[in-house]
Amino acid sequence: MRIATWNVNSITARLPRLLAWLESSGTDVLCIQETKCTDEQFPREQLRALGYESAVNADGRWNGVAIVSRVGLGEVTHGLPGGPDYDGAQEPRAISATCDGVRVWSVYVPNGREVDHAHFAYKLQWLEALGAAVTGDAAAERPFAVLGDFNIAPTDEDVHDRSAFEGLTHVTPAERTALESLRGLGLTDVVPRPLKYDHPYTYWDYRQLCFPKNRGMRIDLVYGNKAFAGAVKDSYVDREERKGKGASDHAPVVVDLDGAAVRQA
Repeated sequence: MRIATWNVNSITARLPRLLAWLESSGTDVLCIQETKCTDEQFPREQLRALGYESAVNADGRWNGVAIVSRVGLGEVTHGLPGGPDYDGAQEPRAISATCDGVRVWSVYVPNGREVDHAHFAYKLQWLEALGAAVTGDAAAERPFAVLGDFNIAPTDEDVHDRSAFEGLTHVTPAERTALESLRGLGLTDVVPRPLKYDHPYTYWDYRQLCFPKNRGMRIDLVYGNKAFAGAVKDSYVDREERKGKGASDHAPVVVDLDGAAVRQA
């Protein structure tokens, strides 16, 4: 089974590339972030034509998440149970579903903006709520993973230049402690370094030639429980999909699972 996560930075803008990538990559389950569309605008019919069911949590603003699957889609939960509001509303940043026996969450963690901004406090509250929401799944015997854009680089090695982020979000001790708390529930980062190249970044800003210069960050993560991690055969960042016209500023992160191991869990 091939499971992936991808912040597409607008599913409308990225739809031709998304459909082509699903066909060429052979992905069974894709967790999508930053759809930037309403529920009604989500391209269910185009995805259904390729054999994918869709579960969507979107409101047409700047967020939005989804899970698309060609191996079944059940037990769907929209939103983050117990999650905090921002500006008086629940933002569409989480959705979960079970796909062929594997439980997955697609998450788009708040950016945080600046360390003294209310959005940063919201980010930490949101991560705390995420930990509480996935505690049961993390400890379960069935394979489980939370995938998505965490907007946190786990270590200094996950940014191109740590000094460039001094005083900024994504690298603060508070954010990294929140990630450690999530791993403390029994979750493992299943896309470890090194992979097929020295710096497996997943995000590169559009500005200042960041991608050609490989000035990136690894902020798109896959955290799996013991059953999920034990079934992993391979994992990689599809850096090629960040190239060319009309690319997202994020690359897909792909994990291959041993189907026999999944069925035995």
